[in-house]
Amino acid sequence: MNLSFFDQFSSPSLLGIPLILVATLLPALLLPSPNNRWVAGRLSTLQLWLIGLITKQLMIPLDKKGHKWALILTSLMLFLLLTNLLGLLPYTFTPTTQLSMNLALAFPLWLATLLIGLRNQPSVSLGHLLPEGTPTPLIPALILIETTSLLIRPLALGVRLTANLTAGHLLIQLISTATTALFSTMPAVSFLTLIILFLLTILEVAVAMIQAYVFVLLLSLYLQENI
Repeated sequence: MNLSFFDQFSSPSLLGIPLILVATLLPALLLPSPNNRWVAGRLSTLQLWLIGLITKQLMIPLDKKGHKWALILTSLMLFLLLTNLLGLLPYTFTPTTQLSMNLALAFPLWLATLLIGLRNQPSVSLGHLLPEGTPTPLIPALILIETTSLLIRPLALGVRLTANLTAGHLLIQLISTATTALFSTMPAVSFLTLIILFLLTILEVAVAMIQAYVFVLLLSLYLQENI
């Protein structure tokens, strides 16, 4: 029983072929394709409004030099948002519950922001490792601490996203299992757990949106430090 709770996090396969690529590309297929009509449909208008809102929020902490990253950050935000929300549907697989995938998204982008800082302003980027006015005996320890905190940033990004989504999926499955098991013996308790399950699902929708935003927002803050 305990192992079956974690079966939802294993990559599905068909005839021995992993279907994680299909699950990863599915959100892109849901976006309406652009057309040449002067008057756009309601879905296209809603899509453009959402993309504009997301881009505006992500560009607030960045100056003009960082606006070159608008396309990358907005695309990543939409991808994570749709992937997290689709993963809440029954009989679906959430690729962002895989730590390997989240690290594959976080590490290259974090490394790119770090290399940009070392190329454009190496003294300022290296100066972050040692705060001004640090006592001489504490310099080696502080450099080691700041370097460690810098290197674990991509790991923190991946683990945060994975842990929050995994915990939410496990809670939903546990409460739904309890609701089904108690329905025949204690209907009143089962109805109460059903209400809790409904509220938890609403909470998980909010968590899926917030975690996608936090992931990209932290990347934009890392970028701002290095431009």
